[in-house]
Amino acid sequence: KKKKPPFLKYTGLQAYRSVSWTMIINSYNFGSITIDGRTYHSDVIIFPDRVNSKWWRKSGHLLSEDDLEEILKCDPEVLIIGTGKSGLMKVESRVTERLNSLGIKYIIKRTDEAVREYNRLEKKDRVICAFHLTC
Repeated sequence: KKKKPPFLKYTGLQAYRSVSWTMIINSYNFGSITIDGRTYHSDVIIFPDRVNSKWWRKSGHLLSEDDLEEILKCDPEVLIIGTGKSGLMKVESRVTERLNSLGIKYIIKRTDEAVREYNRLEKKDRVICAFHLTC
């Protein structure tokens, strides 16, 4: 059984301080992703200790600054954004401007490429992913 990471509490929020416990992406196909052996059929945010499978953007195929609030509370080093199998989800310029202002590195790629980036980085950095699974 995997051990959950220790949490720090500050200003009412939780943030992780260890990446010794991370999610593993087993596979991705159009419309589904398998993480730690569990398959999801909706867009996901992958945190080091959990998956939010109820994530949906306010504007469907557009990632806006408002869509990042849950992610930013965890103070990631890297945010990987998967824009879908064909890359149809767009990212507002205000998103990248905000990430830059907070010193958060980001990677924006089609979801299949973003999954490969996550599997490469997940043990090295505090990585959070926001993946669009279809188009």
